[in-house]
Amino acid sequence: MILVTGGTGLVGAHLLLQLAENEMGLRAIYRSQKAIDKTKSLFQLYQKESLFAKIEWIKADIIDIPSLAIAFQNVAYVYHCAALISYDPKDEDQLRKINIEGTANIVNLCLDFNVKKLCHVSSIAALGDIKTHESQVTEETEWNPEALHSDYAISKYGAEMEIWRGQQEGLEVVIVNPGVILGAGFWEQGSGVFFSAIQKGFPFYTYGASGYVGVTDVVKIMIQLMKSDIVGERFSVIAENMTFQNVIFEIANRLNVKKPKREAKPWMLSIAWRLDWFLATFFRTKRTISKYGANSLLATDVISNKKIKSTLNFEFQSIESVIQEVVDCQQK
Repeated sequence: MILVTGGTGLVGAHLLLQLAENEMGLRAIYRSQKAIDKTKSLFQLYQKESLFAKIEWIKADIIDIPSLAIAFQNVAYVYHCAALISYDPKDEDQLRKINIEGTANIVNLCLDFNVKKLCHVSSIAALGDIKTHESQVTEETEWNPEALHSDYAISKYGAEMEIWRGQQEGLEVVIVNPGVILGAGFWEQGSGVFFSAIQKGFPFYTYGASGYVGVTDVVKIMIQLMKSDIVGERFSVIAENMTFQNVIFEIANRLNVKKPKREAKPWMLSIAWRLDWFLATFFRTKRTISKYGANSLLATDVISNKKIKSTLNFEFQSIESVIQEVVDCQQK
């Protein structure tokens, strides 16, 4: 039996889609029926609705051990995709509870139920901090606790510490660290907001850069790693390093809408996150940009994908074609 957590999110849903084509004994956890419907819609989008019935759904939460223990019955392999993604400082406690404590629960139950192998979905946010003499961020780049990190990044780093703790206790593990994941079916959440915001006329761009990858490649790599003898390793999973300007312009081109015309200068972002803080503090609005978020829009770190490419001899889909696929699926 294979268990997938986070099966109602972008990565988990696409993972279930691929696993359902070839695997029997497939189980996923959920918290609401509405969330399951999102995953079912993805199967319908790819005209594979008949495969959806292969999934056994169990209502559970990664921070609720009794319900989670039920889901672990007879499970041999676990894909841990569930996580909270937020850059609002007010969500710090929730980020730690879900991403760190929740991952600890998964690890403990894997050990209790003698799970053969666990694949954990982390993030490039949990990779190390590049030093002045280094040109690229790799899996070996050292994490600097004194550097500025978002609460999300800290929570994902803490989650990885729980995975490595599980390895020390005898659990076979592998970690993937994807960049910004682009994929069809989740237009209003995660990276999908790039597309919906640009379609509505997003006005700004920056020359900051990040690593991008298609969700299909992420799940292909996860499945290959789980079927291999590779354990105790983590892999940066990105197809290309691209500037926000290039990504935003490419999305605008594919959507056939106007490109943003204004560069968000550093001073503008500095004002923006302070104003955002003021409004959230005194008028209780939800934070949309933090100090870390503003800085990340200007960052130019290059993420290396050499390790995963050489280990699996993997060729990534271009981000240009990924963007086209997302747009095509949305317009169906």
